[in-house]
Amino acid sequence: MTNHIGTTCVQGGYHPGDAEPRQIPIYQSTTWKYDTSEHMGKLFDLEESGYFYTRLQNPTNDYVAAKICELEGGSAAMLTSSGQAANFFAIFNIAGAGDHVVASSAIYGGTYNLLAHTMQRMGLECTFVSPDCTPEELEAAFQPNTKAVFGETIANPALAVLDIERFAQAAHAHGVPLIVDNTFPTPVMCRPIEWGADIVTHSTTKYMDGHGAAVGGAIVDSGNFDWMAHAETFPGLTTPDESYHGVVYAEKFGQGGAFITKATAQLMRDLGSIQSPQNAFLLNMGLESLHVRMRQHCANGQAMAEFLASHPKVRFVRYPGLPGDPYHELAQKYLPNGSCGVVSFGFTGGRPAAEEFMKNLKIAQIATHVADARTCVLHPANATHRQMNDAELEAAGVAPDMVRLSCGIEDTDDLIADVAQALDKA
Repeated sequence: MTNHIGTTCVQGGYHPGDAEPRQIPIYQSTTWKYDTSEHMGKLFDLEESGYFYTRLQNPTNDYVAAKICELEGGSAAMLTSSGQAANFFAIFNIAGAGDHVVASSAIYGGTYNLLAHTMQRMGLECTFVSPDCTPEELEAAFQPNTKAVFGETIANPALAVLDIERFAQAAHAHGVPLIVDNTFPTPVMCRPIEWGADIVTHSTTKYMDGHGAAVGGAIVDSGNFDWMAHAETFPGLTTPDESYHGVVYAEKFGQGGAFITKATAQLMRDLGSIQSPQNAFLLNMGLESLHVRMRQHCANGQAMAEFLASHPKVRFVRYPGLPGDPYHELAQKYLPNGSCGVVSFGFTGGRPAAEEFMKNLKIAQIATHVADARTCVLHPANATHRQMNDAELEAAGVAPDMVRLSCGIEDTDDLIADVAQALDKA
């Protein structure tokens, strides 16, 4: 029996037995006890599954990861300490020094910095392409040492919609996986794996948690990419790992388990970006209402975009659900039931008008956050994308006067009234 996604939000991932806790238990422990050293040795050799140290795995986390895996239609998943950690692990698990990645330029500023600067210092090069690039431009971005393609389903904050099928086909033609950050739509609104994505990541801090309570991330493997068919490109998965007594992940754990097992056994072991069990518990509480909240987020976003589009002080509006938006057609394909609650727009009065507008909001609050139950607002060029120069901002689709308004789940009329009075004063 296959459940609808709303039922999976509530009951996926954890199935208690007789007289077991109805709610996911919080395993607030760093360690586990064993009767014999031999048993623990089998765990360290990956001969048996189990838990021995929360820096690698924790049962609470695994229950929640299993729910997210089910929501995305994947084969295996893991939680991380943040969305940034999820994207880093997803890429670094298959690409490192001397390798190359192709990425959409319209992505979150922190992820851009991760790829363009931090991972560059680690020896990994990245070529950025516009999400609207021609097939020839996309083809030209690949190199012999390319290991992955990366993009966001809906870019933060440019709200560009990635043509997942087109980027997946290009990646697969070069024998590499497509990694898609699906934070904004969540699997309630889009499941990238169904369109050809191989790895899906999330900042669970956003809509999945939904209440600004717990920072976290997730990685989901589709199980569709055949690592052994490209063994020379991905030796980390297809040749012996001497740090684990010569295990070959793709052979021992198969096409559906190799990627997440390696990321856990190697990267979580060495870098320790684990999500706390308490945060995973809070994340699950948010997931249980995700399907209900996303409907209201999208309804508020659509209504707000339509209101702003008709306002004389608004220079432009970016919202994929808005007819006439550059990504409306792609949104109809990938996001037919709604996209997200985030609306980006600019002012005829330029950057000063944007800053004045934000000062006068009453319900919406200025916060370095997005995608939770409370409406919040941010000036990306002055915050999340502050490290970018003008050319990089333009490539990311971030104008100096752009404001990112994240519509929460408050009453639609109240939100529009708040924005209207602030625009009057801008």
